[in-house]
Amino acid sequence: MTERLGNKLPKSLEFTDSRGRSVKLGSLFTGDKPVLLTMNYSDCPMLCNLQLNALVEALAAMQWTLGREYRVVTVSLDPSEAIERAAATKKRYLNQYRENADEDGWRFLVGREENIRALARAVGFGYRYSEERQEYLHQAAIMVLTPQGTVSRYLYGLAYSPQTVRLSMAEASEGKQVSTLDAIVLYCFYYDPNSGSYTPVVRNIMKVGGAVTVVLLVLFVGAGFTAKNRRRKVADVKTADGVA
Repeated sequence: MTERLGNKLPKSLEFTDSRGRSVKLGSLFTGDKPVLLTMNYSDCPMLCNLQLNALVEALAAMQWTLGREYRVVTVSLDPSEAIERAAATKKRYLNQYRENADEDGWRFLVGREENIRALARAVGFGYRYSEERQEYLHQAAIMVLTPQGTVSRYLYGLAYSPQTVRLSMAEASEGKQVSTLDAIVLYCFYYDPNSGSYTPVVRNIMKVGGAVTVVLLVLFVGAGFTAKNRRRKVADVKTADGVA
C-alpha cells in the first residue's frame, strides 16, 4: 500500500453499477458528502468478506446514516465480475447494515481492468492476481475521500472503530458534516496512523479544559450575582412593605 494523501481521483473513469448503468467516477462525488472507497470483489474466498463485515458492523454502530451523511463505493478488483454477482453482494451487505437502507448510499461497481488499475494507482492500492491460488492478493484497506474525491485518510485492518470511521469522515468533509462536538474532538485528537485511531493532543485538551473552566467560572460568578441581586430585591420589597 502506498498512501497518496491529497491525490485526486481520475473522475473520468467509467464503471458499471449493480443495476447495469454506466457510471463515471466523478458522478459519485457531488461535493456534499464524504465517501468511503473499498476495493474488493464478490468471489474473494475470505479477506473481502471479513473486511466488509467489519465495515458494516462499524457503520451500523455509527450515529451517521448511510446515504444521508456519507456514501460508500465498492469497486470490484475482478474485471470478470458479473453485474448480477455485484448486485447480490450489494443486497447482502445493505441488508446486513440496516433494513430499508438507501440503495444509492452504497454503490457496487464493476469495470474494465485498465480502469480498475487506474483507480488503484490513484489511491495507492496495491494488488495482484495469484495464478497459483486463483485469487487476488491485496490489503484490507479503506480509503476515506473528501466530497470532491481527494484522498484524505486510510483505515486498515479487519476491525474498525465506529468513532474512528466517523471522525475520519468528519475530517474529510471539510466542515460540512462536523457538529460542534465533533469539532471539539477533532481539535483535541489527531489521527495516529500507527494505531489507526485518534490520539489525544494534550496541549489542545488543556486549552479546551482551560476554556471550559473559565466559562464555568463566569457562569458560577454570574449565578452568584443574580442570586445576590434577587435576595436584595426581596429584602427591599419586605422593607417597603414594613414601612407602608
